[in-house]
Amino acid sequence: MIVTEMYHKPVLLKQSIEGLNIRDGGIYVDATYGGGGHTSAILEELKEGKLFAFDQDLDAFENIKPNPKLDVIHSNFRFMREQLNAKGITQVDGILADLGISSHQIDTPGRGFSIRFDAPLDMRMNSGQMRTAADIVNTYPTNRLQKMFSVYGEIPNSGKLAATIEKARLMGHIKTTGDLVDAIKSCTPLHGQNKYLAKVFQSLRIEVNEELDALKDLLRQSEQLLKKGGRLVIISYHSLEDRLVKDFTRTGNFEGIPDKNVFGHDIRPLEPMTKKPIVPTEEEITDNSRARSAKLRIAEKI
Repeated sequence: MIVTEMYHKPVLLKQSIEGLNIRDGGIYVDATYGGGGHTSAILEELKEGKLFAFDQDLDAFENIKPNPKLDVIHSNFRFMREQLNAKGITQVDGILADLGISSHQIDTPGRGFSIRFDAPLDMRMNSGQMRTAADIVNTYPTNRLQKMFSVYGEIPNSGKLAATIEKARLMGHIKTTGDLVDAIKSCTPLHGQNKYLAKVFQSLRIEVNEELDALKDLLRQSEQLLKKGGRLVIISYHSLEDRLVKDFTRTGNFEGIPDKNVFGHDIRPLEPMTKKPIVPTEEEITDNSRARSAKLRIAEKI
């Protein structure tokens, strides 16, 4: 029904759809439409009902084929509740989000997400927003750069990296991915170069798109939107995302500190359905290398 393979191959597809526990006639949300792989699978299970799919990247909309059960919304999922309320929807039966970056975004040279191409240092998932990765690299003070690389990339030499960028930009504007890679050569280890640069690019991408703040907004809204017994299904790709999902589904907050009632029972809006995250099989990883770091968590509204 929907073209998916060339845009983005869905990860943990069978497990995530099973985790949604789809009820025919229900209302569901795919918070990250992308190539439409998860959306298409949900629609196949949903004989009657409605699916709302969100994506902030207009490129994703090129894959859409009309379906009376599908309503695709051009918006960041952090505005999910507001957008659904505008359509008269106050509660849903399930929410799925496949976080991170799509294969299409990585493989499109002009987007600036990959070290494989010398392209404008952009990294915006929503091309309509103002701030780019180049703006961050060229304007953030050293201490803010250092904190960003330390927290979002967990880069050990983040202080040296930030100072090196500040020195390089004094010599000229860092405009492209190639400019950035060249500027930080003195910080980049000879062994594990690609892994190091991936962490640098990940840090910038998270900052540009405010990904962790958006995820927190999604999780808070899921508590309000899900019906009792409704499912929350989240696929994450790095420890920062997974930690937020794990802590929120277990405790109802992002600190991971349980809140208890007078009887000593945990007070939380969601019940985790698995003790540990579901990860891809070796077969799926062989078939789709970008599935390697994926972790799937499922929770049910209490």
